[in-house]
Amino acid sequence: MPGRPSRKSSKRWGLFKGGKTTIEIIPAIDLRHGRCVRLYQGDYAQETVFSDDPLQVALEWQSLGAPRLHIVDLDGAATGELYNLDIITQIANAVLVPTQLGGGIRQLETIEQLLKAGVERVILGTAAVEDPKLMEEACRKFSESIIVGIDAREGYLAIHGWHQETELRAVEFAKSMAQLGVRRFIYTDISRDGTLTEPNFAAIFELVNAIRMPIIASGGISSLIHLKMLKSLGVEGAIIGKALYTGDINLKQALDAIS
Repeated sequence: MPGRPSRKSSKRWGLFKGGKTTIEIIPAIDLRHGRCVRLYQGDYAQETVFSDDPLQVALEWQSLGAPRLHIVDLDGAATGELYNLDIITQIANAVLVPTQLGGGIRQLETIEQLLKAGVERVILGTAAVEDPKLMEEACRKFSESIIVGIDAREGYLAIHGWHQETELRAVEFAKSMAQLGVRRFIYTDISRDGTLTEPNFAAIFELVNAIRMPIIASGGISSLIHLKMLKSLGVEGAIIGKALYTGDINLKQALDAIS
């Protein structure tokens, strides 16, 4: 029913909560061939498998207090079609926290299918670059359920599973998407992703201040200091992947420290 709150949307997270700035810490679950993996700088040849049971991983992050889960279908991102739909549906229906999904979502029918399957937000990257009309229609039909992924390497967007470079700059692209109705973005610095170095604070700061819209940061986050710095920059959320799986960041400690 339109307007009826979902059981998973108990809180609307933003830049402020109770008069204080806050940041949502979001564990990442990257799926490839049905397993939970991490890539190094988006390189499919540099894969580390962390679990053969992604559902169990999702339930573990939830049990530790994760307010949301970030799922990526890496096979879908590379091929343009959802590959791990069965597992994605299992996770979305098993957990009580909201989920967001990216990777291979390039049609309105796919967005609708995922939302009906229990995913709260869908992330469009390649489709956002290649099909502005689809984006405009998606924003009109699905509003807050749409996120645009800005995946940048040396300042320029990359698409098709990060395999194809473009000449689009992040800030200009974000502004063009905002004009189409996009209300939320995920910014990932590809060169930092999976490296356990640090986020691209300068690029994130530039984007936050240029568009003044909710930004979720991703790539290179590996310490509580990084999370505190991102919080000070005013991002809405931070996606953490490899650092959680290696133990560089303890999710429960991070949630306690940043709340």
